[in-house]
Amino acid sequence: MNTPTTASAPTTAAPAQKTSVNSARRMYIIIGCCVLGVGVIAGLLYWNDQRKYVYTDKADITAPLIALAPQGGGELKRVSVHQGETVDAFQAVARVGDEMISTSVSGIVTEAQGDIGATYRSGQAVVTMIEPKELRVVARIEEDKGIKDVRPGQKAVFTVDAFGSQKFDGTVESVAPTKRAGDVVFNISDKRQMQEFEVKIQYDHAKYPRFQNGMSARVWIVK
Repeated sequence: MNTPTTASAPTTAAPAQKTSVNSARRMYIIIGCCVLGVGVIAGLLYWNDQRKYVYTDKADITAPLIALAPQGGGELKRVSVHQGETVDAFQAVARVGDEMISTSVSGIVTEAQGDIGATYRSGQAVVTMIEPKELRVVARIEEDKGIKDVRPGQKAVFTVDAFGSQKFDGTVESVAPTKRAGDVVFNISDKRQMQEFEVKIQYDHAKYPRFQNGMSARVWIVK
């Protein structure tokens, strides 16, 4: 005797699963398109910046060091200033033997020796200082990163790490006529030695009085 078969109820699991897969696929496509779009926009902005600016993140705010040293040698008898202290022009700062060592200009002490009793030679610095008005943004630009496009008088924009993303204005004052002495830089692609050149950028000291010697900076020079 044949047993009648019972018809199974239609299932909806497969269509639902297929719909879920399609939705996930569409989501991945949308995310991929968004990522690609962001990459394209970032690339266009970078390319545009490369056309408009010469950029470097190798920059510092610095001024020439002034070494205060005895004309004749002798024993260090006294040092009357400390690092970070502001000094006036013609102020006595130290004594070596019978010689008083004085400043010739006003400025800020960057280093002061404290080894009283030590012997100092003629010309050996006892105190080192800077003139704040001589502070410049000194940028180091590799020869293949646009140094040929830099010349005095060009406008520059720079940021200082201590002040976050705030932008400041400056002007190219000078471009070094010879390579910078210092660390050796190599081109990664062919291990070729690259030369760096110093570019000095002046700014309004009255407008930006909070910059200090040694602060790190980033520079964009307008071509």
